[in-house]
Amino acid sequence: MKKTKIEEGKICPKCGRSEEQVNRERNRSGTRRCYCKHCGIMYTLEPKKREYSEEIRQQAIKTYYAGASGRGVGKVFGFSKANVYNWIKKNTEKP
Repeated sequence: MKKTKIEEGKICPKCGRSEEQVNRERNRSGTRRCYCKHCGIMYTLEPKKREYSEEIRQQAIKTYYAGASGRGVGKVFGFSKANVYNWIKKNTEKP
């Protein structure tokens, strides 16, 4: 069984304690996960943002309306076609 190392300075987002915070595994994205021994939750230290800027969203929507397919827009900008279709749907729902 692998021993876990207790480090100081981490704060649990649920209970707010800084003691009894233990390093565990890593996420799929490579960020560290911690475990609070007091309340029993797992949380991520410094989670990565997975959000595209509004400027990139608007450029993708303009490219789509200029005649490119959703799949083509996704390939050009480097994200999935589902993102493009969701942004278009949200954009058309606005009054």
